[in-house]
Amino acid sequence: MEWADEAVVLGVRAHGEHAMVLDVLTRSHGRHAGLVRGGASRKLRADLQPGNSLHVVWRARLAEHLGSFATEPIRVRSGALIEARERLIGLNAFTGVVHAALPEREPHAGVFEAGLVLLDAMIAANTTDWLALYVRWEVGLLTELGFGLDLSCCAATGVREDLTHVSPKSGRAVSSAAAAPYRDRLLKLPAFLLGAQNAVGPGDIQAGLALTEHFLAHRVFYPHGQDLPSARLQLQELVDRLKDI
Repeated sequence: MEWADEAVVLGVRAHGEHAMVLDVLTRSHGRHAGLVRGGASRKLRADLQPGNSLHVVWRARLAEHLGSFATEPIRVRSGALIEARERLIGLNAFTGVVHAALPEREPHAGVFEAGLVLLDAMIAANTTDWLALYVRWEVGLLTELGFGLDLSCCAATGVREDLTHVSPKSGRAVSSAAAAPYRDRLLKLPAFLLGAQNAVGPGDIQAGLALTEHFLAHRVFYPHGQDLPSARLQLQELVDRLKDI
């Protein structure tokens, strides 16, 4: 069996003295692992770092086998991503959530495409902008997994204006007026999730991460006996410490 695809490196681990097991997110074949012979060499090691884009060719005798990867670099991001602490934490959150949330070998092209945009933004954009994009990426991930939020109108009244909260049970938006009696039981809905025209305001990143964290935990991880990845918790801690977000 053989296929070729574009991939983003999620992680790598040693296998014997010279080989590495590479874990990637591909456009058409989902999260996938494979053996890279000679992957521990200096020549290949730099390419097999998290966040890098590769062209991969996977070969195996049977579909259920681990198989092997031949790799060629497309875009090397790892150096730029690890040179700043905030970017490194964001990268680790991205790879940790992908690895924990996506079933192996199940295609999710939308998660892949949005992930490329996010990783490039971590390098090119300011911290607030890429963190907002990270929140949007997790909203999209929930949708891809079948747990999408409904932010189109108020769950209680049907109005489409002044949506300020989300029901932690239904995942539907709630208007400010309808939320008033239950505000302490609802999750805040940052305005930037309602349209690209809405700026990111103070506290919006924290609110966005808390919103997606709740639904990732209760709909994706807890039902399968998993906790939220520690790298994702570190991202929340980072944002809580930043004073200008």
